[in-house]
Amino acid sequence: MQLDDYTKGDLKKQLITMAVPVSVGLFFNTMFNVVDTFYAGKLSTASLAGMSLSFSVFFMLIAIVSGVSTGLSALLSIASGKKDDKEVQILTANGMILTLCISIVISVIGFFVSPLLLQVLGARGETLTQGAYYVKAIYAGAIFFGLNSALNALLSSRGVTKPYRNFLVFGFFLNLILDPILIFGPFGLPKLGTMGVALATIIVQIIGNLYLFSKCRHILNISTGIFARKNFQLKTQFAILSQGIPASLNMLTIAMGVFVINYFIYQHGDDSAIAGYGVAMRIEQLALLPALGLNTAALTIAGQNYGAGKYDRINETYKEGLKIGILIMTIGMFLIFPFASFLIGIFNNDKKVVFEGARYLRIEFIAFNAYIILNIGLSILQAIKKPHYAIWIGIYRQLLMPFLLFNLFGSILGWGLVGIWWGIVTTTWTGAIACLFFVKYELSKLSSH
Repeated sequence: MQLDDYTKGDLKKQLITMAVPVSVGLFFNTMFNVVDTFYAGKLSTASLAGMSLSFSVFFMLIAIVSGVSTGLSALLSIASGKKDDKEVQILTANGMILTLCISIVISVIGFFVSPLLLQVLGARGETLTQGAYYVKAIYAGAIFFGLNSALNALLSSRGVTKPYRNFLVFGFFLNLILDPILIFGPFGLPKLGTMGVALATIIVQIIGNLYLFSKCRHILNISTGIFARKNFQLKTQFAILSQGIPASLNMLTIAMGVFVINYFIYQHGDDSAIAGYGVAMRIEQLALLPALGLNTAALTIAGQNYGAGKYDRINETYKEGLKIGILIMTIGMFLIFPFASFLIGIFNNDKKVVFEGARYLRIEFIAFNAYIILNIGLSILQAIKKPHYAIWIGIYRQLLMPFLLFNLFGSILGWGLVGIWWGIVTTTWTGAIACLFFVKYELSKLSSH
């Protein structure tokens, strides 16, 4: 199959063409999680709260495997831009074996440690029980998440985004069928509750492994032969890690940031506030899908042009990505605000859950464009081998400022939960402004070469 060359052609068209399948796929992936949240809400408020807390612990798994695949994708994009097929082959082999090893380690550690993290967050009683059922089962299947992330990196780095979209669409519909069967146990089957939610997710991931590997074989001509001993190079694995660890740490700070948010919510609220925030996050993720689609497109296009030495096209990719993303997100802002209560009420009719979830959305929507600036900016920096900025922005946004502002707004000024919501908006926008300066500085250095 002839793969697209992103070192020439209409950049705006290329961004949209690549971002749309990614965004569609991520829409169904988010709806996958929305379905999980919906059914957890039908079990009980405690189950919904347990699931909401578990997502921050589960996200630590996603952060690590996604960070490694982001590093792999960046290096593969650069190698593709250089037209270096041998380097592509070596990166592919080492990226896959590295992902497998890391996933196994995460699985073992996460299975035993994750319930303790839920307790640190403040989960007790039924909330802790239901959250632990879910998160332990998820970590047991960590290897399948890792493989899908790596296989998608192989495809997306060459601009092939439709197979992953297809998997996510199919996975959504399969999950829609599996969730009620495994959760509620009809027809005499065991009622597994939140553990059933996790098992349905793992089954979908296993099917995704088989499908995406078949696509890599067909589209990229990848065979088991690339795993010959001669292709295993420690220096290549360290190169992937040097690109991937900053991305992982950035995403881990996001996971830890949610961890911090949940902790402070419990200082000023209860299970209803946690449940409302958990539902609101799902709705927010739907609104932010264009940012994630453009994120993948910008990384691939900028990476290929960095490898080809076409630095002017990197700058153009950045500017066009921002224009498209900000336009879409501004429209999304005005759609979310008036329907916030209705959207939260779809998942849970508890008045306190609806009130807190809607109040969060009506404050947080102000930060939507800041997420576009952050996502596209960090993708550009990753593509030009400057991944370390992500760590510092992540630490600032998710750890340093939240502790300062949540205490200031929530406790000292007495704003309570509203103070936490405004703290999130403030840290997001200040982080986005810093990212703008970092990208401008690094692109100006490239232009001077």
